[in-house]
Amino acid sequence: MEYQSYRELPPLAGITNFEAASQPGLSVEACVGRLKRIHWAFRRLNQVFVHRIASEAVYELKMGFSLHAHYCAEHAAALRKRVSEMREPPLGLDHAPDAALEVFFDEILAAPDTAQLLIGLYAHAVPALLGALGRYLSETNSLVDHPSLRVCRFARLEVEEMAAYGAVCVAQLAGGAEREKAREWEGLLERLLAGSGALDGSQERGEAVPERQFSAGSYQFDPVPKRDARFPDPYNMGVHAEAFLYDSTLPVLPKPLMLYYKRLREIDVPEVIASILAETTGKPWEYTVDLTRQLWDEARHAMIGEVGFVQAGIDWREFVRINFTWSMALNTQLKPLERHAVLYFIEQGLMPKTGKRFEWELGLASGDPFAGLAQDFDWADEVLHARIGRDWYVKEMGDSKKATLYGDECWSRVLIEWEKYRAEGLTQHANWWQPLYLEWCRIHGRQPEAKALAFETNYSAKRADLRELSASA
Repeated sequence: MEYQSYRELPPLAGITNFEAASQPGLSVEACVGRLKRIHWAFRRLNQVFVHRIASEAVYELKMGFSLHAHYCAEHAAALRKRVSEMREPPLGLDHAPDAALEVFFDEILAAPDTAQLLIGLYAHAVPALLGALGRYLSETNSLVDHPSLRVCRFARLEVEEMAAYGAVCVAQLAGGAEREKAREWEGLLERLLAGSGALDGSQERGEAVPERQFSAGSYQFDPVPKRDARFPDPYNMGVHAEAFLYDSTLPVLPKPLMLYYKRLREIDVPEVIASILAETTGKPWEYTVDLTRQLWDEARHAMIGEVGFVQAGIDWREFVRINFTWSMALNTQLKPLERHAVLYFIEQGLMPKTGKRFEWELGLASGDPFAGLAQDFDWADEVLHARIGRDWYVKEMGDSKKATLYGDECWSRVLIEWEKYRAEGLTQHANWWQPLYLEWCRIHGRQPEAKALAFETNYSAKRADLRELSASA
């Protein structure tokens, strides 16, 4: 029979047509089976990205991994929720759905260098995930399974973004000889995927016993932060932005430069949060979602600082010395809960009017529109981060007073030994502010102001004062 909608309006809410909607599609059991495996892929990818953030030296990759970890955490959460709606309690979601698939991700996690990590992630895992999402969208009934369709469609948008980013990274950093070196390992990854019946289990499974290469030994998370050659002198503590920003006698116009330095210096916060996530077990997935969101926000703040320097005409790589002393100290001296305690303690110090509000007002007063915009959103992000700290860290500690006191105590135990760094020849703590300020004055046709030019941090300050000034979050 011929069936038409009223005045040829789009039928079925515009989702599909009657012919497509009447096709059998996948059963609830089949949908749940696939969604669980897609969820597991997002979960394991989040783990790989998080575990490699601190030890990855290349800045752009550190930032990309931070974003992709956030995407994966969010999409895994959405899939967990959807599975729970399909007559299927969310059981088994924290366990590998297939032995070969588990080894596949173990191998990528244990990749011994950046090139092979990129190949595993972006030449194999992400394309396999993209293919699984595509098959699900094409094979499920788009009307009866519309809630799943939405979840997978939104996920596919960001996985496509991940794949495009990763393809460039592989071409630039893992081509030629590096790709040839990985050929045998790539064959192993392909056999593992085939043996698992593809990432979503939609294909016929192989019978071969899963093989291991890089993951044959015990994997060890590396918490020590690494930086590439554009970050020379990473132990340099010769300039403290806070001492400049809070000195009301200094001119306001160049202060955005110190704000941009503070933001770019936040490259170390994702390194610390990644180490907390990597070394904390037994938490619900919502914990991973919230902390990975904060991790990404802090990475975004670093890039905001980068953009600030670029729009000001400054090549920060030539003038600014971004240190890693904060993340190095926390990641190597404190336990995961202690690191979270320090993070929370510092965040609470940003909430009063002398914290993030002050930086926003300073950005506006400077006349630099980007500084005002950047600090506006930075402030909003930190309010969210304070809430995340209350939801997870404070509740674990019992109350806010105990949480704050413990954070202060942990922070007081962190040794950032600037004198030792100089004595060991790791840095001279060069004051890079003067050449930066002179270059900014030259670019913008300004006469340097004597007091701003003469700014120099007093390193004979008491330990407590120095600790407060060097808070990097």
